[in-house]
Formats: sequence, structure tokens, C-alpha cells
Amino acid sequence: MIAIRCCALVALFASLSNCEENLTFASYYGHHMVLQKSPDRAVVWGYGAEGEQVKVSLSGPGPQTTPPVTVTQGIWKVTLDPVEAGGPYSVMATMNNLTVTLTDVLFGDVWLCGGQSNMCFETYKVFNGTDELNLTAQYPNVRIFMAGRHENEQEMNDLAEVEQEWSLPTRASVKGFSALCWIFGRLMYDNRKHPIGLVQSCWGGTLVEAWSSPRALRQCGLDHDISPRPGSQNRNSVLWNAMIHPFLQMTLKGAIWYQGESNAVINMNKYNCSFPAMIDDWRSSFHEASGGQTALDFPFGFVQLATVLPGNIITGFADIRWHQTADTGFAPNPRMNSTFMAVAMDLPDDLSPYHNIHPRDKHTVAYRLSLGARAVAYGEKDVVFLGPYPAGITAGNGSLEITYDQVVAVATSAADFEQLLILDPPQVCCATATADCRTRPLCVPAPWVPAPILAQTSATSLRVSTAACPSALGLAAVRYAWRNRPCDYKACPVYSASGSLPAPPFTIDL
Repeated sequence: MIAIRCCALVALFASLSNCEENLTFASYYGHHMVLQKSPDRAVVWGYGAEGEQVKVSLSGPGPQTTPPVTVTQGIWKVTLDPVEAGGPYSVMATMNNLTVTLTDVLFGDVWLCGGQSNMCFETYKVFNGTDELNLTAQYPNVRIFMAGRHENEQEMNDLAEVEQEWSLPTRASVKGFSALCWIFGRLMYDNRKHPIGLVQSCWGGTLVEAWSSPRALRQCGLDHDISPRPGSQNRNSVLWNAMIHPFLQMTLKGAIWYQGESNAVINMNKYNCSFPAMIDDWRSSFHEASGGQTALDFPFGFVQLATVLPGNIITGFADIRWHQTADTGFAPNPRMNSTFMAVAMDLPDDLSPYHNIHPRDKHTVAYRLSLGARAVAYGEKDVVFLGPYPAGITAGNGSLEITYDQVVAVATSAADFEQLLILDPPQVCCATATADCRTRPLCVPAPWVPAPILAQTSATSLRVSTAACPSALGLAAVRYAWRNRPCDYKACPVYSASGSLPAPPFTIDL
């Protein structure tokens, strides 16, 4: 169902003539919704008659009434006092003799889920989708909302289209909802034991430039549409205007993001700027519009791109994975504070009926994201949420010793190590006077050559061979998992000690 609300069209038509006698909430407030819990303060707003007074009150476990506010330019807005997690509440807005009421409202944590098709990927399509849908009745305190797909040339104050109003989870309501968003939400509920609100705002096949404000794009020299782009929804800022900007006044706990496939073919080499710039701009914009209630550094989780079949015409996945981390290889990092990343390169789905670019295992991705959220968003200590990353590299006679920042699990038998050479070993760049290891195309055999794993030398170290480099030449760099499809399903060479978190790709100059 697509609901188009009268007052939500204000941003499109710049007119309140049809709404002057009405008292309404903005489009994304509704029955069964989740508002942000304490210590943050939820922001509630809507439309009313110009100059009139609006009073908002809560009835429920912790009743409260806000001082009246004046409707200005057709809009009223209040910031509630902090409310502990729980409910249900009724939220009432009163103007003169008119009262509108939202019922069965809970207070908890609100997460925004954005990106392109892998975020939009519906729950019924995942592996064991029927079993997943059968779980919905167990999670009445995880509530879902879906923005309609819309684009606009100017920043909008409210949504023009609502695809799914706030709903309790049922087989019918969750079936077409984002699988990643839903599974992440129920995992967070299992961990936090308080209500979770999930807001889906995504569009398949879209570029980061469409989700970014002009301010963010200017930071990266992308404020002019100069590249050929498929679909009008990929013009600069049009989805920021219509599908993100309307939410700015809603208080959020955090966001998760799955996007980048489209940028593997358009503006790929700018993604190390455009993606961090988008995060920074979203944070400052939400913080300002919510009156400081959404944190200035709210937690932002993202999925490092999964994989595509060998031979796929999209060839930039390895580079985009690197750029998703602002060219550091891990998150959080100095450029991207309060972020967390789920590595997904080891989850290929060659037989996906929805194309191999859309792997069906969203459970593993959601689980890895949930670990990051527990550590970064909720400050849980001793939660490992990212696989091993090199802490030091030592060159020896015909080999390199890679020491990781945590205990690693790698293949242990000689046969396994031989297989690692066949699958995707690390690679080294042989130094020459003209070697440019980072920018040489992957299809050119040199200067990158295989560096197969020879042995695990300690709990945190492994040795790789550099014998493929001519002895007269030095080593310029080493990299790992630098392909569109680095390994088979959950079968990359290096994992965390538990075997659940793959080591992320890296490229390091020596």
C-alpha cells in the first residue's frame, strides 16, 4: 500500500491551503511506532492552523504534557522529556477542540536502514525465509516502517510517499520488508531487551551521490552531474532530498547502510571521499534538525560489499571495499569515527535466483553488523566485531611474516595451504622503477604476483611466500582478498579465532 498524505505534499507544492483547518502528525508518525528512548529526547512534529497553539501529551507508564507551541508556517514541533524504554503509550496532539492520537507507541531505539538493492532485499527471499517469517510473532516490540521511493530536486520537509506505515511484525508485514534491516533489528532486540524501531529508506541500483546533500558532494568535487547515470533517481542529491531529509527531525539511535555496487562503475575512485562525507553530513544534519537530540556522531554501520561471479562486467568491487573504509581497511578508523563494518566478501551466492549480486544469506551479514552495533553503539566490552587485520609485516628471505591484531584461524594442513594458492592467496607487488601497484589493472599479471600462505607461525602470525618476485627486485606492497570474488562461501584463508569473522581485504605498502 502506498499512502500519500495531504500535508506531506507541502514540500512539493509549498502550500498549506488544504491543511489549514487540520491537525496532523508528519507522515512518519503513526500508531505502533517506536520513538527514541532516554537519555535522548524524542522529537514529534506535524501540521496545524497558522498561529494556533498545539499541546502534546503522553498517557501511559510515564505520562507527561509539553508546554504549548505555536504553529509557524503551518508546522508545530515539540521535544518530549526523556522517556524510559517501554510502553505502550498514547501520544496526543491537541489544538483548540481538535485532538489527534497515536496509539500503541513504544519507546526504544530507532535505526535508519538505507542503501541500494541489497538493503531493499526482501525478507521472504533469504535462505530459510519461511522460517524467518515464522519468527515474527516472537518480536512484537520490533516495529517497522518503510518510506516510499521518491526523488525530488529540492529538500523536502516530509515524505511524499509512505510504502508501509508503522506496523507490528507479522508474516505479511515483514515479508516485503528489508531482510537485513529486520534481522538486524530482532538481533538487537535479543541483545538489548527493549523496543527497536526500524525505518527502511532504500532504492535499488542507486549511487551514493543521490543520497548525499550538495554540501557533502562539494567536499569531494562531485557537485556537478557529469557522469552518465542510469535512471533519474541517480541524479545528485535527489534521494537525499526526498528520502533522507524528511527524517532529519526524528531522533535516531543510529543507521545501517548497504550500498556501493553502483559506485563500482561510476565515480569509484571518489568513493573514499564521498562515502565518509555523506556520513559526516547526515550526522551533522540530523543533529541540527533534531535540536541536538540525535547524537552528532551517531553510530553508523555498513556492509562491505559481498561478491559477484568471476567474469561479471562490474570489476571494481575490490577497490570499493577499500574505499568504503576511507582506504584504511577497517572501521572505525580516524576518518570514520563511531562506524562499524560487516565484511561480506565470503558470502557468494552463485545460484541466487535474484542474480548473484544479491546473495541470499542476509542472516550472517546482520549478525556481523549486530556485533559492531553492540560494541560501537552500546559500548559492550570484549565484543569482537571485525576479523583480523595486520598489525605488522616483516620481510624475510623469500617470505613475509604477517602479524595480526588478534588470534587468527587459518588452514592448517599442507593440502589446505596448496588449496589457498588455488583459491586466492595474498599477493605481493614486485618493486620496479616504474611499478604502480595500486592502479595497475587486475587483468595485468605484473606487478602483482601470488604470495601463497606457507604456515601459521604463531597464534597471531602467518608466513607467505615472496618467491614469485625476482630475487633482484624488492617488494613494494602486499595485499589480500583483492578480487571481486575472493573466496568460496565462508572459505576465505583467514578468520578470527572463532572462525566467524573473515579478515577484511587490505593493501599495504612495504
